[in-house]
Amino acid sequence: MIYAYPCDLTPDADGWFVATFPDVPEAVTGGPDRTVALKMAADALAVALSGYLQNSRDVPPPGTPVEQQELVAVPTVVAAKLALYSAMKEQQVTKVELARRLNISEAAVRRLVNPDHRSHIGQVNKALAAVGCSLVVEVVPV
Repeated sequence: MIYAYPCDLTPDADGWFVATFPDVPEAVTGGPDRTVALKMAADALAVALSGYLQNSRDVPPPGTPVEQQELVAVPTVVAAKLALYSAMKEQQVTKVELARRLNISEAAVRRLVNPDHRSHIGQVNKALAAVGCSLVVEVVPV
């Protein structure tokens, strides 16, 4: 799955841009111009999706953007952690089981699936491989 979500940018009465996500209604933010609003939107999206993990909810798939919507991606490490969490949930792989597969502690696995914890991308990629997934990074012009 690609962790880039359609974002609506709507000017408010004060001229600021409000950023919302149809697929992740908890992510709401804004800024004084489009550029700042989009930067803030990426942060708000990552925080909102982190909440899905903390509450053991399924990560919503991004919809297809329609005209006038911007596509906003979460940071690469966050995307990898969301993918790891989703794969574990789908396959019913517990943190204890993943720890066994990786020969690390369960606490280390908790950190690997926590988007708020700094992890090395290589560690997350190794965990993804342990659940039969791989990370693919795409570079696109902005």
